[in-house]
Amino acid sequence: MEWFTCPYLNSDVVLSDEREQHIAVRHPDLLPVYRHTIAATLFDPDQVRQSKRISNALLFSRWFDEVRNGKFVVVIIITDGRNWIITAYMTKVLAEGDVLWTRN
Repeated sequence: MEWFTCPYLNSDVVLSDEREQHIAVRHPDLLPVYRHTIAATLFDPDQVRQSKRISNALLFSRWFDEVRNGKFVVVIIITDGRNWIITAYMTKVLAEGDVLWTRN
């Protein structure tokens, strides 16, 4: 289990061993090589969106030029009294969702 600082939530966010394993299996392009991008995305996101599919899920995204010739890293947090990472992945295009916050 690992904890990440998330100023947007004014809280730490947990990545359980089970969720880390899920990300490593489902998104092997992200873990373990780009593990540091999860922390960076939560600490200093480019954008935070409200999930369209899960009412208590937030999508934190950040663009990284150095990740596979330029990709967003998206970290999805469930906020249900505690804040925990459900998954994370890389993408060229962000998913739908209401924008709650954008970096100026």
